[in-house]
Amino acid sequence: MKTRRVVVTGMGALTPLGNSVEESWRNACDGVCGIGPITQYDCSSQKVSLAGEVKGFDPTQIMDKKEVRRTDRFTQLALAAAQEAVKQSGLDFAQEDAARCGVILSSGIGGLLTMQNTCETGVRKGYDKVSPFFIPMTITNLAAAQVAIRFDIHGMCTCPVAACAGGGAAVGDAMRFIRDGYGEVVLCGGAEATITPLGMGGFTSMHALSTESNPERASIPFDAERSGFVMGEGAGVLVLEEYEHAKRRGATILGEVCGYGATCDGYHITAPDPQGTWAARAMTQAMEDAGITPQQVGYINAHGTSTPMNDACETMAVKQALGEWAKQVPMSSTKSMTGHLLGASGAVEAIFCLMALRDQFAPPTIHYQVPDPQCDLDVVPNVGRKIQVDYALSNSLGFGGHNTSLVFGRGEGM
Repeated sequence: MKTRRVVVTGMGALTPLGNSVEESWRNACDGVCGIGPITQYDCSSQKVSLAGEVKGFDPTQIMDKKEVRRTDRFTQLALAAAQEAVKQSGLDFAQEDAARCGVILSSGIGGLLTMQNTCETGVRKGYDKVSPFFIPMTITNLAAAQVAIRFDIHGMCTCPVAACAGGGAAVGDAMRFIRDGYGEVVLCGGAEATITPLGMGGFTSMHALSTESNPERASIPFDAERSGFVMGEGAGVLVLEEYEHAKRRGATILGEVCGYGATCDGYHITAPDPQGTWAARAMTQAMEDAGITPQQVGYINAHGTSTPMNDACETMAVKQALGEWAKQVPMSSTKSMTGHLLGASGAVEAIFCLMALRDQFAPPTIHYQVPDPQCDLDVVPNVGRKIQVDYALSNSLGFGGHNTSLVFGRGEGM
């Protein structure tokens, strides 16, 4: 069977850098830091005081007040990003075969804010008195389900849960779904909203988060003084389409999903494989799937969390996958500006890769000061730059050893 090409025709994002793709990308290119003091709750009794919050988001702009009360913040962010993506795509789902359209939307944790608030209510009033919407507000698949309901989509609707690699897995799974002939359109990506006392406390107790109070020294990927990641929140949604389907309806093609690799370290519940073997294998799989050589990769958006082990292991993995070419490729971590969006990070960073292809520009790794000999690749320190790039690679690595890598190509006419 002839391989079907899969292209991107719409993108939507809410991030700590902006409430749209263009705003988020513009600020990423300019090296704006979206990390600051936590405003969503009183964190004075906790060790961590910084996060990458989505700012100025009003869910009543996309749903009525009753719906707002019945949905968790991660679902609200997903719906807003999906609405932006669908609008850009120009799709009218009433004109599509709804059974040939799908949703693959990840979240690492789901409705944590609702979970915490409801548990507190249960303690006070009794657990039989909690909201009847508690379960559908918290379960991880409900962002995907709500997007399907919003756009009347009746094909496959799933939620890949792969921790911090979930957003990347959603895009890769959607690409395969279309490429293998199961449908023509998939809305895919991820959403997360875990800036809560419980969520922050849990990550703090496992020594995953930076306790730095200075935003300029908190999320510092590849810097020798890195001490943990900064929690972020947000959503990224992409509209993937079969190439001929997109061409027939005159859609603007923003880029192509060319390859996908997925592996598991099978090593530890939180720590990455110290040799980077299986993260490297995911990158190799993605390049082989795309039919490209390492020398054709012109930009890498690194997972780059700012934890001591991740950044060193990812650097090692990139060297294994790309060989000597690794030293020639710009590889930045936009988490230096957004913080870590967990299940949404892979989707948002996929969008950043597509924008890098569009604008031929590599966003920076900001606040980089102290070089680390274990992280000795070109991390685009502090200032973004013009590049020549036809293919970009996006890495996502998650707790449990989940590894995904995606290869994106330029859209037609770019």
